Amino acid sequence: MISDYSLTSSDCDDTSSYADTTEDDEEEVFFQLSGGDHQDGTEKQKLVTIKQYAQNVVDFSSQYGSDTSISYTAYNVTGKPSKYPDYGDFPETFAFRTYGPWWKRAPSAGREINSQSNTEYVPPTDDFILAQFEELVYPESITVFETYNPGGIVRIWAYTQAEEWVLLWDVSEVEADFLQPIECNKARQFCPRLKSCPNLTRYIRLEFHTTRLEYFTQIDAILLVGQKTVLNKGDNFKNLKTEKLHPTVDEFAEEELRSSESDSLSSSRSATPTDDTRFTLDQMPYEILFKILSFLDLRSLFRCGSVCRTFHQIVACDSLLYTEVSLKPYWNRASSSTLRSLKKRCAYTKKLDLSWCGMFNAITPSEFKYFLATCGGGLTHLRLDSCKFISNEKCLEAIGEHCFENLRELTLQNYTPQNDDFSGLAHFRNLERLDLSRSTIDTFSLVRVLARNEHLRHLNLAFCSLDVSMDDVAQHISKYNRRLISLDMWKSHSLTSVGLAALAKCTDLEEADFGWCLREEPTPGESLRALVKSCPRLRKLYLAAIRGFTDRDLDAIATHCVNLEQLDLLGCMGISWEMCCRLLNRCKKLQLLDLSFCDNLDELKIALMRDCFDVAIKRSLVDFGPRRGEF
Repeated sequence: MISDYSLTSSDCDDTSSYADTTEDDEEEVFFQLSGGDHQDGTEKQKLVTIKQYAQNVVDFSSQYGSDTSISYTAYNVTGKPSKYPDYGDFPETFAFRTYGPWWKRAPSAGREINSQSNTEYVPPTDDFILAQFEELVYPESITVFETYNPGGIVRIWAYTQAEEWVLLWDVSEVEADFLQPIECNKARQFCPRLKSCPNLTRYIRLEFHTTRLEYFTQIDAILLVGQKTVLNKGDNFKNLKTEKLHPTVDEFAEEELRSSESDSLSSSRSATPTDDTRFTLDQMPYEILFKILSFLDLRSLFRCGSVCRTFHQIVACDSLLYTEVSLKPYWNRASSSTLRSLKKRCAYTKKLDLSWCGMFNAITPSEFKYFLATCGGGLTHLRLDSCKFISNEKCLEAIGEHCFENLRELTLQNYTPQNDDFSGLAHFRNLERLDLSRSTIDTFSLVRVLARNEHLRHLNLAFCSLDVSMDDVAQHISKYNRRLISLDMWKSHSLTSVGLAALAKCTDLEEADFGWCLREEPTPGESLRALVKSCPRLRKLYLAAIRGFTDRDLDAIATHCVNLEQLDLLGCMGISWEMCCRLLNRCKKLQLLDLSFCDNLDELKIALMRDCFDVAIKRSLVDFGPRRGEF
């Protein structure tokens, strides 16, 4: 269909975010404008169907590629499919950083905060991507072009013009008979049946449960089909009345209001026995009631507060029920009013997780700082992964001022502050876990925080800014942080054999990720062999795409790392089948071995190793399917 409306977007070249549409694809539907009963001459408007591919990526939890490259990055989902219907491991698509259960078994894996809240959605979300489309539409269908290991999508959300999140599809609500089948080694177009959406949207969020996947899942494109109302030629715009959109009231704030109302009752609803032998809540010991309520998730706690005054006195007044608070499972509901409600209850909160919360200014920086001023002094764990609101108004400085004394864990994945100001980290002295992956921190700020936190056990610097000198960072780690247990330097291109040799002093290392490092050197030389020799406790070692990695290096790993459970050798082309067998014979605890793109190993030898050893041996696959244009 080419109408007056779509003339501006009818070009369907490879760079356009629009799909081809024809008049046969849709039916024009006319209805009355709001603002009165039907009368002759009433202005009409029509619905037109728009097919559009993702125009931009607003946010994502992780990606395999780095921002300085186009390989495996989130922005590869924009525009039309580039690889579909081919199936396989293609760098032109988007892949998350993790897959399977392996990352949750690693030494760096942290315990979930307030884990009972993770039952909000089953299966839980491990990763997400939020895509933006050009036109506001009422969504009718969403097609995801999955080109490698499909089947990870568990939920689809839309952020609407009414400033609310609407769940369009949830795998847990679909009967098994209606689930779209997954064919082995074949790309697919995933197009589930969506729930109706009452408001216009241009933002679609896909959620993935990557734990159940055998290997990386890859996405090529996202197609949104929806309807939009447009006026006919000659319609009078003055007669058009637009609906005023109101954001939904935050659920936690609603429960707080109900709880306050129940507290004003003259007596508890539970305390109205007509028989002296009847047992009531008022007669139950406080300790037992407290113990029962301590097993509830956060939303259930808020709801219990409105049941009766007995429950309200416990739920609303006893801050010991809120020693651990996680809003991550409620990311779509969390708002500034949520923090205001929690501020009254979190006097003794030790662990707080706000990861993924606050998108589209749902949480303001000022409200977050007010919360920290009231409740931040006792925090020992603070997780703020993918929180856009902390990038403004010196939120990191506020964290440092209010939480410096007791904070042991701070995670800031995907953190890019205004003016790249990381001075707030200078306040901390007792950090044991610090996650700065995909942050824009500079060398000076990083080495300063390392020098002041000698008790660090877990450090994540994956995808850090290219301006960071990782050799200098490694030297400081070897001087101040020798008791590190896990270190992630994934895609730290400035790390050389000099820095790797310095890290050999960290003899307590159980996990090390140097994937895609040492890219400027032909070989790691003696530095890698010195590191594995001095770190016999290593359980996870990732060395993807290390140039010049040979059998001699692999032999050192087999000799000294007998406790190894996970080993990534993706792209290490200088290793032989015989040395891989020696490794498998020596490292009896090995569970995962990635040999993708190891050209010296053919598929027959890989199959033989799989038959002989009880180890998950990973191997990428590329299968060129039907010719372009056949889908």
